[in-house]
Amino acid sequence: MEKCVGIIGGAESGVGAALLASKHNWTVLVSDFGAIKENYKTELIANGIAFEEGGHSENRLLKMDMIVKSPGVPGNVPIMKLLRKNGVPIVSEIDFASRYFGGEIIAITGSNGKTTTTSIVHHLLKTAGLNAILAGNIGTSFSRALLDAKEKIAVIEVSSFQLDDLLAFKPKVAVITNITPDHLDRYGYDFSAYANAKFKISQFQGAGDVLIYNGSDGKSVSLIGDVNDDVKLLSVSTSDLSEILEKEDGNQCSLKLLGNHNRFNAAMAIFAARQMGLGHNDIVEGLESFESIEHRLEVVAEIDGVKFINDSKATNVDSVLYALDGMTSPVLWIVGGVDKGNDYGVIKKLVEEKVKEIIILSSHPEKVYAAFDDMGITISQFENTKEAVEYAKNHSEKGDVVLLSPACASFDLFDNYEHRGFVFKEEVLKLK
Repeated sequence: MEKCVGIIGGAESGVGAALLASKHNWTVLVSDFGAIKENYKTELIANGIAFEEGGHSENRLLKMDMIVKSPGVPGNVPIMKLLRKNGVPIVSEIDFASRYFGGEIIAITGSNGKTTTTSIVHHLLKTAGLNAILAGNIGTSFSRALLDAKEKIAVIEVSSFQLDDLLAFKPKVAVITNITPDHLDRYGYDFSAYANAKFKISQFQGAGDVLIYNGSDGKSVSLIGDVNDDVKLLSVSTSDLSEILEKEDGNQCSLKLLGNHNRFNAAMAIFAARQMGLGHNDIVEGLESFESIEHRLEVVAEIDGVKFINDSKATNVDSVLYALDGMTSPVLWIVGGVDKGNDYGVIKKLVEEKVKEIIILSSHPEKVYAAFDDMGITISQFENTKEAVEYAKNHSEKGDVVLLSPACASFDLFDNYEHRGFVFKEEVLKLK
């Protein structure tokens, strides 16, 4: 009998799900309310997959056996409300993909640190000789990664959006790095709703599965009691870091990462790697060879004694807190973008201690001005990265740091945080 699936959203996750569904003999319709990018349309056409853009064919979608919702699609848009009202089964892309993966899944979420932790876990497995997929929110969709996969382990970064609409997603190892206010605009400005979305990562875990959580994070600790009693719980706390990162000779692992928060990310990755059978020496070797990931406290260049650091992936206030906390030199801070319900009050003390100038890179500077205008720090605003970078260079001195750590989404001036980071790096390198 023919199986029909409608996929809402025609970007990376949606197109990946479409390709995977087509491979497994589903009849597929990709439906996007907006425009689908040309590279994705070309891919769909080449694979004979039907798609529509600029609106949804409601009658066709209501007849589907299943709907796969891309993470970028809010659950409260009209088409999703209509589908739910009519009882059409709706599933997240990662849940759909997991049905076609027979191996073990390590899934990592959190408000901060999930990309770094995911990357470290994958690196530790690779350096220990284990083949693993790296996918999810980190770039390649889980569905796309499974098209030709032969690996038996998948390491996937998952956002709260990807954890909405789970029906059976069951990682062997789940990691929650922390939970702090983020994406509140998507969750009705309700922090508890956002936190509960993060904990859906353990929703279907059971006996033999492991949940690693941040024992120093109050919100995570408050929700641990809701986890299935059969799940093995492992807590990582900031007070444990020295012991966890200690080598057999008593010295600490030598990490090529900036900031204490990255020591914590490494500790969580160690716990995850241990669950896959890695020994201490393999873990140490992997940690010491791991390089900083792109757009996450990435040192781009040092020009005339001034360091330029790309932290474009810092899309919330808590990420900026960690970035500033790790700075030991005066900072010219480049901030701004699309606000997601930010409370800048939590970093005002750090800004006062560390920041010598604030440079807003955004077409919406109002909230940043309102937060810091009373602090006596010079604030400038630009809508052009070249001008912002040149201003930072001209107003910095030897020993300073120019830090792009935006605290906001990128969509006012850029396609995504990667695009923002690439443009920043390009302009910095031109200065050389």
